[in-house]
Amino acid sequence: MAGLVGAAVALGGVWVGRQNQGVEVVSPATSRPVAAVSNPPQSLAPTVASAVASKVIPSVVQVKIVQGEVLIGSGSGVVLNADQGHIVTNHHVINRGGQVKVELADGRVYDASVLGSDSRTDLALLQISARDLIPIEQGASVALEIGSLTVAVGNPLGLLGGPTVTVGVLSARDRFVGGSTEDDTLFGMLQTDAPIISGSSGGALVDASGRLIGITSAVGLSDIGPEGLGFAIPIEVMQRVTRELAETGRASAPFLGIEGRTAFQAATDGGEIPIGVEVNQLIGESSAGAGGVLQGDVIVSIDGSQVRTMERLVGMIRRYSAGNQVSLQIERNGSQLDISVVLGERTQG
Repeated sequence: MAGLVGAAVALGGVWVGRQNQGVEVVSPATSRPVAAVSNPPQSLAPTVASAVASKVIPSVVQVKIVQGEVLIGSGSGVVLNADQGHIVTNHHVINRGGQVKVELADGRVYDASVLGSDSRTDLALLQISARDLIPIEQGASVALEIGSLTVAVGNPLGLLGGPTVTVGVLSARDRFVGGSTEDDTLFGMLQTDAPIISGSSGGALVDASGRLIGITSAVGLSDIGPEGLGFAIPIEVMQRVTRELAETGRASAPFLGIEGRTAFQAATDGGEIPIGVEVNQLIGESSAGAGGVLQGDVIVSIDGSQVRTMERLVGMIRRYSAGNQVSLQIERNGSQLDISVVLGERTQG
């Protein structure tokens, strides 16, 4: 039986995960962290990996959870801006009680306030009073092709000496991860083979230019151990959620108000091709229904982005805020229609 675990360290427990083959050292001359790069693809020149590491490391922090003088857990975080002291991390990193502290890559430590946290997307927003923060440059996950270089930067196992850098590729997108219900399942996740080790939760997944494309969140496990799968929340979801957390202290749960399933079309060679999401039922005061969507319609795109599966649709919707207007292209009785829908909000539970 396969499973997924968050990559945060819970001290005193046992975590099974991929072992990082890189070694962290501290430069005796500067007492600043020097991160080793592990598992680089052959096509990646060492100078490129080194440049990415130098650019990203100052923007990645260690998040510590303490009770009194006892460290009870740790994870990672990413500096989003310098003027407000905002740092993004995972919900599951800080959702264990205790005081939250942040250690910067240069060794400075600050008490952190939790501005808000969202279990649906596994994101939380912290704030510290530090000066001279170096925010990460933000990119776009949608701009990357499968096979593009990815670099993960985090603080595995709560090790001393600053962040660790691991290298891989973007293996897949639109994965859904764990959970017994939609509310505790992560949709639209990026998958990478860059090792994401325990304690790296909340760290940065960046592209070859060192631009943030996702927040690392979980690793894949099976009965025989780690599978070399890492997952990250796309930056497009992170940007929406952290903006809402900063403004209101909570993140909305955008909702179409449908029950659906992936629709298939017969192929000429006898196979079946996923073509969109068939609306099985309109739920309650459905936003989709209010916009004109009918039971039996097949949703094939949202704001021009193709939708072939139910998982893809849910992952796309989570990039929007409740109240946003979206354009759905649907197929109905052989015709294509464009319908505007104002997203509602799903209640917790």
